[in-house]
Amino acid sequence: MKIGFIGLGHMGSPMAKNLLKAGQDVTVFNRTPDKSRHLVALGAHAAAALCEVCQREVVITMLTDDVAVSDIAFSNAGLIASLPEKAIHVSMSSISVELSKRLAKAHALAGQRYIAAPVFGRPDMAAAAKLFIIAAGDPATIDDCMPLFESLGQKTSRMGAEPAGANLVKLSGNFLAAAIIEALGEAIALVGKAGIEPHLYVDLLTSTAFNAPAFRLYGSLIAEGSFAPASFAAPLGYKDIRLALAAAEQLHVPMPLASLLHDRFLQLFAQGGDQLDWSAIGGLAAHDAGQRPDTSASSTRSAA
Repeated sequence: MKIGFIGLGHMGSPMAKNLLKAGQDVTVFNRTPDKSRHLVALGAHAAAALCEVCQREVVITMLTDDVAVSDIAFSNAGLIASLPEKAIHVSMSSISVELSKRLAKAHALAGQRYIAAPVFGRPDMAAAAKLFIIAAGDPATIDDCMPLFESLGQKTSRMGAEPAGANLVKLSGNFLAAAIIEALGEAIALVGKAGIEPHLYVDLLTSTAFNAPAFRLYGSLIAEGSFAPASFAAPLGYKDIRLALAAAEQLHVPMPLASLLHDRFLQLFAQGGDQLDWSAIGGLAAHDAGQRPDTSASSTRSAA
């Protein structure tokens, strides 16, 4: 299958590499051309222009936010203008419900196919082809893309025929993860203030009632105070909380906890933590309790 891949960041680069490993014909494009060199060495083709990478059977986008996806999709020589008729755009970015709806409509008018397939997983899971993929859109189109998804992840879950449904599920999942981070941070600060060793506490939690990947990962990071370098940067987590709140407002669903998380990210940024991993909001409770001086990048230990 001839694939175009747009976006070679922390997630996109290992994903494109796994497609190459699976024997796919991959053409890559990134606004910073240097990011494609290691993939070219593995057999990828580097597109000199955006319109060139769009001349493929399937084009995957893995970009940071709505602005980046909109620029790629709706520019004069962009994805919708250049993608062949009946070709497929697979949007794997975490974007708003509204943008996903707009993309679905624009692709349909252009005679192209569109599915949303955002993922759960951090860069290490992307590298190991262990992502969890949430796919929504035309069932036959998803079927056509399943060989690609099997090269990228350990499980693909279908969430209906409306692509935007996958984006809403992704945003809801990131809201839940942020809520876990905040709850862990408060619990660890509570026992830590009483003199209980945070690592022992996290080991207890994750070996008993809270034996889940999210608790193990984020509990360890919070106990260690290791929020740099960022695997998932705090501004991206903040973006997803904002998008979840926007969807909730549209659907008239109160989300008071999401509003709290929104403000926790703002507090983190006010302390200079905008370069940290999003799990750094879990360190705010200890700061508030007087256990840590701050959560800025200059005072936080690097993650192992």
